[in-house]
Amino acid sequence: MIGFVNLFKAAGPSSARALAQVRRIYSVRAGDRKLTAGHLGTLDPQAAGVLPIAIGKATRLIPLLVDQRKSYACTLVVGRSTTTHDAHGE
Repeated sequence: MIGFVNLFKAAGPSSARALAQVRRIYSVRAGDRKLTAGHLGTLDPQAAGVLPIAIGKATRLIPLLVDQRKSYACTLVVGRSTTTHDAHGE
């Protein structure tokens, strides 16, 4: 199995955990216990967004793709402070 999956990672799990789940699903479907897979960058656990994942021989393209231009969108709340300086603090 070769290709890419654009996974929408919800806030909470790490990129490594999301990758492990995709690897497990595609390994079962392909019947391949040694299926290679890798993501093209990391999202913070508290971030939600698209996590591109390369599967099989497509992982060889990762070094060519990680340096490409990326864009980010975010939502800011002005005037709020927390004890941890992120959304998880009080």
